[in-house]
Amino acid sequence: MKLDRDLVLEKSREYEQHEPLYLVEQERLETLPDAFENGTVVWKDVEWVVRWYYRRYLGTFSHRTRESVERRFKQNDWEAVRETIESVVETSETTERVRRLTELSGVSVPVASAFLQYTDPTEYVVVDDRVWAVLHRAEALRDPYSDPLSVAAYLTYLEQCRSMAADFDVDLQTLYRALWRLAKEQED
Repeated sequence: MKLDRDLVLEKSREYEQHEPLYLVEQERLETLPDAFENGTVVWKDVEWVVRWYYRRYLGTFSHRTRESVERRFKQNDWEAVRETIESVVETSETTERVRRLTELSGVSVPVASAFLQYTDPTEYVVVDDRVWAVLHRAEALRDPYSDPLSVAAYLTYLEQCRSMAADFDVDLQTLYRALWRLAKEQED
């Protein structure tokens, strides 16, 4: 499969029209970056990011798996979560941001990427096995998805997404929406 600007725009529009979480995602992409930046983020905001990561699959993850991760995340002390987010916002180095986030219980590298996306959607994009597989099949990523995903692998994915977004003259979220739709098509 060859990815190009027209395909990315078409699939992103399909995402907007057909994906049930699109509207709430857009609202969160508009509100959470400021909340993270100015320290007004509350527990329900950070909990939403963790829930969103798994629930956007709409049943692909078992209830037990999803609930286990959500329960582990809830074990974090709010003050520790708040301090982690504050430190993530204060540093500009991606590896360090991911490292700090993954120190929280229930936060893997992919979930950390979701936090980064909702912290700064112009610079970060969430990673998962499905969108990775689309890029791998398109020969944009050499290696298949590895679980658990390393920080280095996320950085490779992120750089590839940034490069493609620049080449196609789209933002990272448009690219993500297109990759998500392409992944769903490949599953069907």
